[in-house]
Amino acid sequence: MCCCCPSAISAIFCLWCQSGCRASTVAGALTFFPPEPPLYQFERHDKHGNFLGEREAGTNEDKDDDDNKRTDSDGDSSIGEIQGPPSSQPLEAETKGQTQKKIKSPIQELTDQAKLRKRRAVERKTRDSNDAKHGVTFKLLLDPRLQVPPHDEGAITAVKIASPRNVYIGALIYRVPVHRRTSSTRTMLFSHGNATDLGATFPMQVVLAHSLDINVVVYDYSGYGESGGVPTEASTYRDIDAVYDYVLDTLADGDSTKIILYGQSVGSGPCCYLASKKDVGVLGGLILHSPFTSGMRVLTPSRLLACLDIYPNIDRIPKVNCPVMVIHGKLDQEVDFSHGLQLYRAVAPDLRREPWWVPDRGHNDITDGTGKLGEYIRRIRTFLLSLDE
Repeated sequence: MCCCCPSAISAIFCLWCQSGCRASTVAGALTFFPPEPPLYQFERHDKHGNFLGEREAGTNEDKDDDDNKRTDSDGDSSIGEIQGPPSSQPLEAETKGQTQKKIKSPIQELTDQAKLRKRRAVERKTRDSNDAKHGVTFKLLLDPRLQVPPHDEGAITAVKIASPRNVYIGALIYRVPVHRRTSSTRTMLFSHGNATDLGATFPMQVVLAHSLDINVVVYDYSGYGESGGVPTEASTYRDIDAVYDYVLDTLADGDSTKIILYGQSVGSGPCCYLASKKDVGVLGGLILHSPFTSGMRVLTPSRLLACLDIYPNIDRIPKVNCPVMVIHGKLDQEVDFSHGLQLYRAVAPDLRREPWWVPDRGHNDITDGTGKLGEYIRRIRTFLLSLDE
């Protein structure tokens, strides 16, 4: 559905009205697409190390009773199923075998998506608050389809970080082994792309940590994976603020120069926001991977929908006071290469570091293949070394 076609414009206007004329709701519906289902889970354990499954912490209910309660309260045991609102004129399409499948209008799709996200947010808030109260801990369980390089299980810590409004953000920490840590060990705070989550990002997290001898922290935006809340521009700012504070206190010894922000695609938005804040200390560095100048400019150069624009990276990047590296594929068809070039040119000259304009790559394949992955690591390492000059 193109955002400029008549049906899409009608859907946008309808959702805008239903949300109480909140542009953030509309922008969120157009921008964020969490993987369904997530590519990982956090296995829950009580403070004694006992496996909880779906049970509520602090109770002795068994899993079957808890599942029954969830079924009764939800009306369906499948949380992922979307029940569309009744329509006086439903659209239907015939398929082979006399099977009919209802086709939802763009208005229904956006409305149902917003309702589902709100319902999940309420469920997660209740559960996460109870887990925090009873000292629940977590263990990472990855989707078996993921190809994960060799890694140290002892280096992994799965956590949920409290952010404002009692929302808990799922995060994964991969620490440098103790015998290789030094007083100058850095931590990379990684903000991933849109239609992915920390499970899908885990293989790259392992590669970065082992190849560069740095701690790597990946988190999920509100409404993604194990994180609570609903994905909006504002919520991603609260997310990265909370994760940054956690990293500063637990991994960086209070030294902001030990923290490197890494933003890929939509992740460039929260990173540019945080790096440009006046109340944040001088960061170690900022890496932007396939970034955009602003959210709406990716969809259309027209400013007719400027009121829905999000992540004004092009306005924030001049305010960044740490070294910046930009990576962008010249064949990018999702976020045109010109976005990365404009952002690079907007960085203060003395803070620019050598960019990597990848001639034969697009938006999601920059590190594909052994050769490109090796070059990627070499260039990131060069950037990190330049921070000591």
